[in-house]
Amino acid sequence: MQNSIAAIGIDFGATNIRAGLVKDGKIQSLKKRRLPEDKSVDSILSAMVEMIDSVDDGIKKVGIGVPSVVDSEKGIVYDVTNIPGWDEVPLKQQLEKETGKQVFINNDANCFALGEYYFGEGREKRNLIGLVIGTGFAGGAIIDGKIYEGRNCGAGEFGMIPYKNSILEHYCSGQFFSRQLGLIGEEVYKQALAGDRKAIKTFEVLGIHIAEAIKIVLYTFDPDSIVLGGGISKTFDIFKDAFYKGLETYGFPSSLKNIKITISKTEHVAVLGAAALTTD
Repeated sequence: MQNSIAAIGIDFGATNIRAGLVKDGKIQSLKKRRLPEDKSVDSILSAMVEMIDSVDDGIKKVGIGVPSVVDSEKGIVYDVTNIPGWDEVPLKQQLEKETGKQVFINNDANCFALGEYYFGEGREKRNLIGLVIGTGFAGGAIIDGKIYEGRNCGAGEFGMIPYKNSILEHYCSGQFFSRQLGLIGEEVYKQALAGDRKAIKTFEVLGIHIAEAIKIVLYTFDPDSIVLGGGISKTFDIFKDAFYKGLETYGFPSSLKNIKITISKTEHVAVLGAAALTTD
């Protein structure tokens, strides 16, 4: 199926935009640029149009993943994370007018899950949960081969679930390090690699919290596969023992044998997943 996708995929992040021409199961060309300094609707729209033009070879469809909730039918983007002024933007309508192409828009975590489903760890699976563990903690759900986004594109926002004295995101993302140690995750990771016991212990505690979050996902969806992505997932080797230990209290241990939990290995998966939006 992935080989039949022919589209431009755009990964719209808080600091960068990536655009790729996806054909024959891979990215044929890729462009990256930082967001314009003012991050206004007009300047970002112009940047997207320029990037689409830079990889265009006559493709008629564009898929875009955005870090926010979306009316995917109308293509209206709401409350983009860390980008003031993007409270309600009819991005589909504006881009279609500027480019003459058919535009599809969805949440970036949904695009991650869709990218893994078509191009990565989720191939040949019907039900997959993709979890992006980075500065935040969010997921996308593929059920019976289709994105399950909910009425307001809010399905999979596991990080907002109440947990302990706060929410899951504060315990299962890079925010855990800043809240516990006042450091960014990359600094703690370097310390852990150097053998610092406090840093290693912090990662182990993080692993236990992520296991609790995974159990919530398992009880809710009981998927075939869970794929972990984002910056924190790349440190998995440090906390994997604590993570699997935490899963031992899952209520249906025999079911764990049938569930594949893997780390994403798919390069530019968000661009690929955005392009895959055009198949729906």
